[in-house]
Amino acid sequence: MCGIVAAIADRNIVSVLLQGLRRLEYRGYDSAGLALINEAGLLRLRAVGRVAELAAQAEARQAEGRAGIAHTRWATHGAPCERNAHPLVSGGLAVVHNGIVENHEVLRARLKNEGYEFTSDTDTEVVAHLIVSELKKTPDFFAATRAAVAQLQGAYALAVLRESEPDRVILVREGSPLLLGLSEDGNYAASDASALLQVTRRIVYLENGDCAELTRSGYRITRVDGSPVTRPEAETYLSVDAVELGQYRHYMQKEIFEQPTALANTLEMLGAARSVQAGLFGARCEETLKEINQVLIIACGTSYHAGLVARYWLEALAGVPCNVEVASEYRYREPVADPRTLVITLSQSGETSDTLAALRHAKSLGMRRTLCICNVPESSLVRENDLRFITRAGPEIGVASTKAFTTQLAALYLLTLVIARQRGRLSDDAGAAELQHLRHLPTAVSRVLELEPRIQEWAERFAMKQNALFLGRGRHYPIALEGALKLKEITYIHAEAYPAGELKHGPLALVDKNMPVIAVAPNDTLLEKLRSNLQVVRARGGELYVFADADSEIAPTDAVHLLRLPEHYGQLSALLHVVPLQLLAYHVALVRGTDVDKPRNLAKSVTVE
Repeated sequence: MCGIVAAIADRNIVSVLLQGLRRLEYRGYDSAGLALINEAGLLRLRAVGRVAELAAQAEARQAEGRAGIAHTRWATHGAPCERNAHPLVSGGLAVVHNGIVENHEVLRARLKNEGYEFTSDTDTEVVAHLIVSELKKTPDFFAATRAAVAQLQGAYALAVLRESEPDRVILVREGSPLLLGLSEDGNYAASDASALLQVTRRIVYLENGDCAELTRSGYRITRVDGSPVTRPEAETYLSVDAVELGQYRHYMQKEIFEQPTALANTLEMLGAARSVQAGLFGARCEETLKEINQVLIIACGTSYHAGLVARYWLEALAGVPCNVEVASEYRYREPVADPRTLVITLSQSGETSDTLAALRHAKSLGMRRTLCICNVPESSLVRENDLRFITRAGPEIGVASTKAFTTQLAALYLLTLVIARQRGRLSDDAGAAELQHLRHLPTAVSRVLELEPRIQEWAERFAMKQNALFLGRGRHYPIALEGALKLKEITYIHAEAYPAGELKHGPLALVDKNMPVIAVAPNDTLLEKLRSNLQVVRARGGELYVFADADSEIAPTDAVHLLRLPEHYGQLSALLHVVPLQLLAYHVALVRGTDVDKPRNLAKSVTVE
């Protein structure tokens, strides 16, 4: 993995490929490369590091071509180095690949016996040699590629170029996202629609098992066995402005400050309604909710933390039992399955491989009532669920998720209200009040963002620390987890989060004057318990950074740094308290000089296991 761009047009497509790769940089990568067909034959350029280095090579070589493929790689097999960068070549053929070929070792051994020489450590190189091997049996490039991929196991998206056939590009999708972009002057393909906005908004989304042949004048799609299929054409909702930085220094900063708008857009469908409607989650939602005994939430990373918050809401407000599972663990468990379970999957991209696999595992166990909350309406996750809610956060480019998290929480709270109403636990008046509370969220978050100057001051004190401990209680414990995750993701400071009541069961041993302790302290029923936990930290010489509500009675001292949020927000306070934690991580990263939007070793869309 991580990003693919392909083009075939009546003009030089080098700038299209490079601009597309720049748009895919948010996915995370360690090398980049491209292959072109021109009058001189097949030209391959590869660079370790950023796309800018590849662009410099292309400029120095005056690279030109009307058919080409390009790739940003996030290392899975083989170290990040030029010999492992894509495209990989064999016999006049070039291949770029996202995903993992799980049976590559068996194929490699077989191909070596046939005389093929391997020059990289990647699993991808077997694909190039395998297609060349199949071309010896059939002269048809498209048929040979299909015959080769029929032998692959795993998840992959492929773009293939052949020197002797400069008028077509072959594409394959199985588990990793890939789409076609249609234009008057040529045709294109990419992992993400944002990579093609400079040339087209007309999109065709490939399904798993699709193989496509792209030419300057058109395309055709078949299944791996060669049977033709038709996929609908759509116009992407993305705009160029949505994926540009504008006035901001980093995408993460932009996305933190876009949260009021993202929440307003996500909640826009409420209009002036006085009651929550199950139809927000799909036509069959009300019928489905009548049939469930419990809820199972499956997610990864930040989305998992959103699920943990929702468990408190679903059980306390809706009275429905709820379990939350890490997708990468759940898919390998043998849980006790209840067919009357609503399985909820959460994902920003809708292409997270572990979440998709966990959903399929849950279905295989007989749990067929499924709902997803996702930010990408055209994604695999949306297509594989019966019910769905599309958050309208807009493109999230920064690797560290921010606005996707808060919009997921808003959607989960809406779902909680729907279930509570369906179970007779939410009166019409209470429901109207809750909706008004939700409508005020964008304004409330905007007021929290005004605290940024104070948080910048804290960041200066934090920046030289190597460890941090986050504390929270109740539904704010997952917010502490999210705060710790943000800090470690982009600052590389080791951060842990615990329920504050667990301090005496181990973490207290870490507390001294060099260990900053960050506490999420809303003015709720657990505040007094939390105050006692904070006193324990102070008694051990720990330095506290406390995010409290305006009406809390926590007092600042030399060793207790206090930041008061503008208002207490009841059940929804988690959405407010996470925002200053995002800002803290961002500003600490600025002081430390780390790569905010593309932190080391991480990818935005995790489409491999």
